Amino acid sequence: MNRATLPAALVLVLSASLALAAQQPAPAPDAQAPAPTHRHHAPDPQKEIARLTKELNLTPDQATKVTPILADRDQKVATLQSDTTLTEDARRQQMKAIHKATEQQLDAVLTPDQREQMKSLHHEHEGGKGGDQTQPLTTPPSA
Repeated sequence: MNRATLPAALVLVLSASLALAAQQPAPAPDAQAPAPTHRHHAPDPQKEIARLTKELNLTPDQATKVTPILADRDQKVATLQSDTTLTEDARRQQMKAIHKATEQQLDAVLTPDQREQMKSLHHEHEGGKGGDQTQPLTTPPSA
């Protein structure tokens, strides 16, 4: 009779422990953890200046003037991203303001042609993020 009660007792204990585990609430998310944000990799100012110098044909004087503008932007963005008191909407609005101020500062350094090139670079970059989806990806064959 001992041999018959051992498996039954194991089944009973296992069933009881599964029932208890199912009744316990899931652990609450940590209230101190900040909400996830969309973070990009940390910018590399040297790479960005090199890229802009190549794409916009910046002069050495322009590159020297652009460097502190981008450094200031990067510092403001980092401060904004670390501010956990902001709502997502407030963070987005402040980010737009930072980018607008940076664009105005860059416009003062760039030539009119370089400004146009910069705008086209921004449009290309935004196109990959769900920009105007009505444009065909390839040009249609001419008839």
